[in-house]
Amino acid sequence: MKENRYDYIIVGAGSAGCVLANRLTEDARHRVLLLETGGSDKSIFIQMPTALSIPMNTKKYAWQFETEPEPYLDNRRMHCPRGKVLGGSSSINGMVYVRGHARDFDEWEAEGAEGWNYRRVLPYFKKAETWAFGADDYRGDQGPLGVNNGNNMQNPLYQAFVDAGVDAGYFPTEDYNGAQQEGFGAMHMTVKNGRRWSTANAYLRPAMERPNLTVVTHALVHKVLLDGKAATGVRYEQGGKVHEAKAVEEVILSAGSIGSPHLLQLSGIGRREVLEQAGIEVKHELPGVGENLQDHLEFYFQFRCNKPVSLNGKLDWWNKLKIGLRWILKKDGLGATNHFESCGFIRSKAGVEWPDLQYHFLPAAMRYDGKEAFAGDGFQLHIGHNKPKSRGTVHVQSADPTQAPQIRFNYLQHEADREGFRDCVRLTREIINQPAMDEYRGPEIQPGAEVQTDEQIDAFVRQAVESAYHPSCTCKMGTDELAVVDPQTRVRGIRHLRVVDSSIFPTIPNGNLNAPTIMVAERAADLIRGREPLKPSDAPVLMDGQWQERQRPGTAKRVLG
Repeated sequence: MKENRYDYIIVGAGSAGCVLANRLTEDARHRVLLLETGGSDKSIFIQMPTALSIPMNTKKYAWQFETEPEPYLDNRRMHCPRGKVLGGSSSINGMVYVRGHARDFDEWEAEGAEGWNYRRVLPYFKKAETWAFGADDYRGDQGPLGVNNGNNMQNPLYQAFVDAGVDAGYFPTEDYNGAQQEGFGAMHMTVKNGRRWSTANAYLRPAMERPNLTVVTHALVHKVLLDGKAATGVRYEQGGKVHEAKAVEEVILSAGSIGSPHLLQLSGIGRREVLEQAGIEVKHELPGVGENLQDHLEFYFQFRCNKPVSLNGKLDWWNKLKIGLRWILKKDGLGATNHFESCGFIRSKAGVEWPDLQYHFLPAAMRYDGKEAFAGDGFQLHIGHNKPKSRGTVHVQSADPTQAPQIRFNYLQHEADREGFRDCVRLTREIINQPAMDEYRGPEIQPGAEVQTDEQIDAFVRQAVESAYHPSCTCKMGTDELAVVDPQTRVRGIRHLRVVDSSIFPTIPNGNLNAPTIMVAERAADLIRGREPLKPSDAPVLMDGQWQERQRPGTAKRVLG
C-alpha cells in the first residue's frame, strides 16, 4: 500500500475539481493531488462541439447511471450520465452557458447559504470567463473560460424563433447572463477557437504545468479516511492496487451530485438508516447526505420545416464527413457549435417572480443522443420547467465502491411540476404560431395536435420527458438539519473535509449547471485559501415590475428588480 502526503486532495477532475486544482496551486506552497476515475479527454468526439452526443453516451467517458423506476413517469428508468474523464461533465455536456437568474442566488441565501447572494457571486462569474464580446458590469474578459455564440445564429431559424417570442409579447434580451434573463435571444456556449472549452482545457491544462500539482487518472476513490471527526486523507484504487494519500490541510470532494454523496456515505457519513441498511459503520450521522436531489426535465417540441434550411439535410454520412474534415482543418463551421444558438426564458404564469421555463432552440428535429432523426426538414425546442418542487435521493447500496448508488429523482411527484409542463405545451404552441415562424412552420410532429387536454398532456409528458442532465443539491449548503455543508463549504461536524460541486446548491437554478458550478468552485477556492472575497457587485437586475399580475410583460416598461 503506497502512501503520499499533500496539502490538499481533490476528488474528481470535473467542472469544479479542475477549477480548484488551478486556483489552489496558484500558491506554490500548496501541494495538491487531483484524483480522477476516468482518463484523458484527448478525443475528437470530446473536443469537437458538434459531436456532443457521443461522449455522453460512451462508457469510457461517462458513468452510465440509471435511476430506479420513476413512479410518476410510468415507472420508466431514466438515463443519468455523469462525466468520467478529465473535465468531468464539462467534457460530455452540451456546452450551454447559463448562469441562472439573479434571484436563484438570492434564494440560496434565503435557504441558509449566507454570502451566496447574487451581488456576491456575480464577481466570480465574471472572474471565470472571457466573453467573446467584451467585458461590462456583468461579463468578464480575463478569465480562463471561453464563452461565445458558436456560429452567431447564421441559420435563419434561430432569429425567427427569437422574433416569434417577441411577437408573442415577451422581452427580447441582449444578454440573458447580464442584466435581464427573461426573454428571447442568442444562446451562449463554452467554446473557444472552435473547440469545446471544458474546465480541463480552461483550468487544468495550465495548472498541470506547475510542479505542485499531481494528477492521477483511473483512480477510483473508495472512501475518505477519518480520525474521529477529522478527515485525514483518502483510500483509492489504481491499476488493481490500493493506495492511501494523506491530506495535511483538507480533503475536498468534487465528484458531483451523484459521486460526492455516495462517497460520503461510503465513508460512513450520512443518514443512519441508509448506512446501516448498506452495512456501513456510521462514523458521523448527517441526515441530509444524498437527500434533496433535484434535476431539470425537458421534452422536445418538434415541427416539420417548410423550407430546406434545417440541419436535417446535413445528417447523411457525406455531409458529416465534410463537417468533420472542415473542423479538423479549420476549427470552424458546423463542427464548431453545439447548434443551440438561440433560446428563451419565460415565466409560466402570473405570480412567478422570475423565469421558470427555459427553451433551447435547435434547427433540426432529432433526438439529443443523435440516434434518431426525422426524414425531411424540421426544428425543435427543448422546453422544460426549471424550478421543480419534487425531491429525490441518492443512497449507497453497499460498502462496495464499485456498486452504483440507488438514484430516485421522484420526477413530477409534485403537482406544481406537472402544471409547469402543461404550461410548457400551451405557451410553446402560442409562440411557434406567431407570424415570425409562418414561412418555416410545418405540421407539429410532437406532441401532436391531438394532445390538448390536461390528461393528454400529462400522459405525453410522462412518456416523452427526458432528463436535461442537471442532477444537483444532494449535499446542500446551509444551516438547517438537512444541510450537509456550511456556507464555507465545510462538511458539518467533520474537520478538514469540504464538498465543492453542484451537490452543494441549496436549490437548482433556472438554467444549465456548468456555469454556476464553476462559479461555486471559484468562490470556494478563495474561502479555502482564506482570501478576501471579491467586492460585491452593484449591477442592477432588470425584471418585469408587474410579475404578480401578468405572465408576460407585453409592452410595459422594464423596471429594476
